[in-house]
Order: sequence, then structure tokens, then C-alpha cells
Amino acid sequence: MKRYMKWEGALALLLVLEIVLFGWANPRMSDVDTLLFSTSDFITVGVVALPLTLVIVSGGIDISFAAVVGLCAVALGIMLQNQWPLPVALFCALLLGSLCGLLNGALILWTGVNPLVITLGTLYLYGGSALLLSGLAGATGFEGIGNFPAAFTDWINLTPLGMPMPLLLFVVLGALFWALMHRTRTGRYVFLLGQNLRAARYGALPVHRTLLTLYSLVGLASAIAAVIMSAYFGSARADLGAPLLMPAITAVVLGGANIYGGAGSVLGTALATLLIGFLQQGLQMVGVSSQVSSALSGALLILAVIGRSWSLNPGIVRQLCWRLRARITRHPASDRE
Repeated sequence: MKRYMKWEGALALLLVLEIVLFGWANPRMSDVDTLLFSTSDFITVGVVALPLTLVIVSGGIDISFAAVVGLCAVALGIMLQNQWPLPVALFCALLLGSLCGLLNGALILWTGVNPLVITLGTLYLYGGSALLLSGLAGATGFEGIGNFPAAFTDWINLTPLGMPMPLLLFVVLGALFWALMHRTRTGRYVFLLGQNLRAARYGALPVHRTLLTLYSLVGLASAIAAVIMSAYFGSARADLGAPLLMPAITAVVLGGANIYGGAGSVLGTALATLLIGFLQQGLQMVGVSSQVSSALSGALLILAVIGRSWSLNPGIVRQLCWRLRARITRHPASDRE
């Protein structure tokens, strides 16, 4: 626990330094309102990254959430286009996302195939289904389903407690997932599954029920992200979730989750989401192209994986230092000259 408190403290410090540096380069980044409302552009990354943290800590992975976002967005758009009651349309979209996640978990448990392979397949399955539905609705190419009722698009612009609605939802979801992971029996099961799945089975832990719940939560969060993004952009498209894939995984790993399972932190994921989001926002404000900021996000993912591996296995660092010292001893500078 102390190790993760130190890691989360380091992330919080980096976040503050990042805001200060970008604020020095562009005074707009120093404005509180700008910081708060700019989160609406990237906070859905954190919405899907929060439950994804639990899945990765359990030793699994889910990369299909990007397609689930698009599928739920298109389904929601079609329902609103056909004048379904808004509460019914929202409930059906959330239910669809949960069922997509439940199908992922069921396929993983039933086949025993690596979760990466299963969710790669369902990524194309859900993505193709979204494109099919979009085509049937007459929204082809980059066109989306729009003309939503004002009741659906206006709520996203509300500012309860002085916070934009997407950020407030992220805070609420973060608190719920933190409590689930660190204050409930299910959360303890998640860590045990990631540390030793075979021992968890022999220990009569509810492995199937826990994994099905985790993957369903990822699907539910994907549907919530679809609702937020559809209302924010005023359009529902099949590719709406594509930009979330790599940033969400980066946020989970940078937040302290071990990619092999058994360790992770919801608070770390939340801080990493803000760190990555403000990094991209700050780079754009100082004139750096989106392509460069995306490349930096990929580099950040690599550095996060390496850094966490070294922090969890300090013997690797000692071994590298020993080899470097031995090489310098065998080949002193005088010999090279």
C-alpha cells in the first residue's frame, strides 16, 4: 500500500508540474475554468479506464471497449432518431454495453483463450456491428446520427457544483470504483485472481462471477462514455470510441497497474488520466500537432511499462548496474584510448 501511495504521490506531483509548465508557456493553462472545462475533451478516457483497471489487475485485458462505445452510441442514436423515450433509450444503451462486456467474459471463461485474443475478436465484431447499424440508419462514412432532442444534449453543459457534468460523472465513478476495489470483498477477489488464478480456483473463490462482473462493468462504462460523447458532440458515430483505446490502456498502466495482474490502483488511474489528458491539451495549446502528441502518448506507455517493471522488480535494475559496472571495469577508458 505504501508503494502505491508513493506512486500516486509522484503522479500528483507530475500533474502539478505539468500544469505549471504549460501555464508558463500559455497563460490559458493557468486559468481554473479552462482546466476544468478542457477535461470534457478527454475525461471519457478515464471513464472506461477505471473499470479496465480492475480487469487488468485480475490478470485479464479488454480492448473491445473502443468498439462497444461506437456500437452503443449508434444504437442510442437510432433509438433517439426513432423518437424513443429518452429514459428508455438510455437504459437500453447501458444494457447493450453491459451485455457486450458480459459476452466478453463468458467467451473468455468458456473457451479458456487468452483475453487479448477474445477481445480482439469482439473488437471487430462490435465494430462491424456498429458500422452495419450506422449504414442501416443512413449514416455512412464519417457522417453521424444527429438531430438529438434538446433534453439529451443540454444536460452535458450543466455545471453542478461549478464542475462540468462529464468531470463530475468521472469523479463519482472514480469514487465508486475505488470503493469497489479497495473496500469490498469483490475487490480483494480481484487482487487474488491476478496474483494466482489457480490458487483462487482451489480456494473456492467465485472466479466466474467475479470475472463476468468485471467485464460487464467495462461494457457498462463504455456505454456511459458513449452517452457522454454523443451528447457532447451532438452526433453518434461508429468510430466514436477509437481515440480512447490507447490512452485508456496507457492511463491504467501509468497509474500503477501491473500488466500481468495482481497490482493496481484506481486513484492512480484517475491521476494518470488527468496527466495524459492535460499533456495532450497543453501540447495543442503550445502549437504541437495532434500526431506528435499521440506519438508521445505511445512513448509514455512504453516508459510506464518499463518503469513499473523495474519498480516491481528492483533486482533487474541492480543486475543492469552490475553488468554496466563490470563492462566499465573490463574496458577502462585508458584501454580504449
